Amino acid sequence: MTTLEHDYKSVLLAERDGPCLSLYQPTHRSFPDRQQDPIRFGNLVKELSQSLARQYSDQDSAALLRPFVELAEDSQFWKHTLDGIAVFATADVFKIYNLQRSVPERAIVAESFHTKPLVRVLQSSDRYHILGLNRRSATLFEGNRFAVDVMPTDDRFPASIEAVTGTFAGEPERTKRSHGPSGTGKITRHGTDVRQDLADNETQQFFRAVAEAVTRNYSRPTGMPLLLAALPEHHHLFREVSDNPLLMAQAIDVDPASVSLEDLRARAWDIVLPTYLERLDHLVERFEAAAATERGSADLSEIGKAAVAGRIETLLLDADRVVPGHVNAKTGFIEFARLEDPSVDDVLDDLSERTIKTGGEVVIVPPERMPSDTGLAAIYRF
Repeated sequence: MTTLEHDYKSVLLAERDGPCLSLYQPTHRSFPDRQQDPIRFGNLVKELSQSLARQYSDQDSAALLRPFVELAEDSQFWKHTLDGIAVFATADVFKIYNLQRSVPERAIVAESFHTKPLVRVLQSSDRYHILGLNRRSATLFEGNRFAVDVMPTDDRFPASIEAVTGTFAGEPERTKRSHGPSGTGKITRHGTDVRQDLADNETQQFFRAVAEAVTRNYSRPTGMPLLLAALPEHHHLFREVSDNPLLMAQAIDVDPASVSLEDLRARAWDIVLPTYLERLDHLVERFEAAAATERGSADLSEIGKAAVAGRIETLLLDADRVVPGHVNAKTGFIEFARLEDPSVDDVLDDLSERTIKTGGEVVIVPPERMPSDTGLAAIYRF
């Protein structure tokens, strides 16, 4: 599986030939709750099948649904889910994403992927990365205030020193003892000293490769703060070779392999929390200053028009608020609807997606930190 951040704009928001199948489902991390997940998934696949039959009777539905059927039968997959899944498919695309946040059940067939629920996942302001590091291996984690999990990585991330230097633990000694001519009075270096220098150089090379990969492939694309989790003796060397502006000054002084994920989350959140609150306070101050000069608003109707016009620079959304309805793509007019209607979207998600597509930033904010009681607050570009 590739990372959701990497795929969101380039894959999921890209123009595609329909039909496009989108499936969302809350999942469970532990037994016995997770036993029901494949069954619920099967029911959602049936909904996709019925929608295909109604809307695209000329399509080869069996071929489109085959990857879903195979996933339903993959017992190993269902043993390692998190809090939700999102699955997308076309005739030539099949993508699965494990999510750290629960999502409402949806099974949608349309001319494009239904990506709005992902905004709440991707734009939450409490997310962070943890880099677990020792001399021979590296592990990347993603966390929020509620959970931390190991990230699936690919060949862009050097997970071991072997991947960088070709040096394997337990290799035969490559350097023998060496002595200078007798009687010279010179101090000679023994093989153990040379081997230590070699090991130190390889560690530095490994740390530099990890630092560059994390900065380029994870920190820059997401903007998420990065915490180093390593024994204290590794901190200085890693910071020497890293130029990551998102690397936090404080670190977790432990090898992550020696603690539970919950312990790691608690240690990380103690460090991230002050920065998280400071960022929210700064966003609130920016909104209040913008609203005072009519460059910001908390009015839903005004924000709908601004979103369609591409005027929103930053959009703050209440994490718990739902406004059932649609945003007219041409006028920005809000068309309200009943929440009970399963075909109804969330207006706030509509506004979020449009803001992102026009280059704006969306930040999901907990209710108690919102600067308005309307569920949203926008800062305009002009």
